[in-house]
Amino acid sequence: MTTPGLHERVLSRLGPAIVAGEPAPGEVLRLEQLEARYGVSRTVVREVVKVLESMHVVTSRRRVGVTVLPRTEWNIFDPRMIRWRLAGADRMEQLSSLSQLRTAVEPVAAALAARNATPEHCGRLTAAVIGMSVSARKGDLEEYLRHDIDFHHAVLEGSGNEMFAGLTQVVAEVLAGRTHHHLMPARPEPEALRLHAEVSDAIQGGDPARAEKAMRAIVQEAIEAMEAMAAEPGEAPAPPPERRRSGGKPRAGDVPRPHVTRRR
Repeated sequence: MTTPGLHERVLSRLGPAIVAGEPAPGEVLRLEQLEARYGVSRTVVREVVKVLESMHVVTSRRRVGVTVLPRTEWNIFDPRMIRWRLAGADRMEQLSSLSQLRTAVEPVAAALAARNATPEHCGRLTAAVIGMSVSARKGDLEEYLRHDIDFHHAVLEGSGNEMFAGLTQVVAEVLAGRTHHHLMPARPEPEALRLHAEVSDAIQGGDPARAEKAMRAIVQEAIEAMEAMAAEPGEAPAPPPERRRSGGKPRAGDVPRPHVTRRR
């Protein structure tokens, strides 16, 4: 396996473990322990630590080790962070927080897009709406997701506001999380498709008020659908990948607790 593959494999196990609270904030990890645990070289471990440092998840100091930082320090807008949290126990809390962000941003972005969108943005919106309709009829949620992400990217970028455009990956992770964690109907609601078409039509028609209203309805429909599906009886969400079961044996990827020290 190549070094990039090893790097991603370790990151995809250690990152969610830290997000799940094991190891906890303030605990110190040693590079040699991570090497042994994941069976990789010191170089790979250092690459992983660099990524986590860039996300403000850990800090590394010579002769101290790699210290897990408190949640208040984390870069919560990093797409990896969002993905890890959506895979954990606080999934609905994370989705609620992100949905509130979407409520504040996307309707305004749609209104701005009605003023600023280029013909290219309008073409992308039309193609996305058509793709969503076709994939919805087929019941292909992965294909639907791709077109849905394209649609929201076009709106955010078409707003002409670089700060809104910078949230495209955040919105993509929200949409993907809803699909991959079974909070999306098996077949998308016709009302959701109609609202996406209305946003596209309003933007291309230069109608900011209509675009904003329809986008607000899209986000609200998504929130209500997620809450309804989350409330349905069924199997509880799977535990975070790195969290141990109480009284059980460590699972692959667990950081060995006896060797972890706490910073004083």
